[in-house]
Amino acid sequence: MQYIYQYLFYIIWISYLIYWWSMSKNIKESVRSESILSRLTRSVSIILAVVLLCLPKLPILFLYLRFFPQSNLCFWIGAIITAGGLSFSVWARCYLGKNWSQTVTIKKDHKLITNGPYALARHPIYTGFLFGFAGTSIALGELRGVIAVALVFGVLLYKLKLEEKWLHEQFGESYEIYCQRVSALVPFII
Repeated sequence: MQYIYQYLFYIIWISYLIYWWSMSKNIKESVRSESILSRLTRSVSIILAVVLLCLPKLPILFLYLRFFPQSNLCFWIGAIITAGGLSFSVWARCYLGKNWSQTVTIKKDHKLITNGPYALARHPIYTGFLFGFAGTSIALGELRGVIAVALVFGVLLYKLKLEEKWLHEQFGESYEIYCQRVSALVPFII
């Protein structure tokens, strides 16, 4: 049982990353893509968030202040939120199909997807990814998890704003109507 507590989150996240990598090959050609600096900044922030969550001890003591007690309940609530969030993200990725890209892009023959998870949130991949980090942070129960979630949220918010701008330019009024109907990140809230 101790191995579950030690390795479950690694298994969940590595499985997610393997899926993501395997699905990244069959996508449409991009006609517009965000800058390298933008992608690099986002990548560095995500890597920093992962380091905060994964490294057992960093020489900065306040990172280990607890905001949740270390308990089986917090661990399993965090595991359920992580698995649920990443599953939601995978579901959204399946709906995007060949329109998906790791970076902010406009694809050749880009289609506006508004059904499935896109009927619940305009950016459900970001929603699921953020919930994945939040669940991992809950299971960890330390301040470093909160900082990691804040980093990921900031990065996704920046990416979301850029993507929203481009989608407004690409789809015009139909995207505006979609925005009025569906929340950006958290269904019915944000």
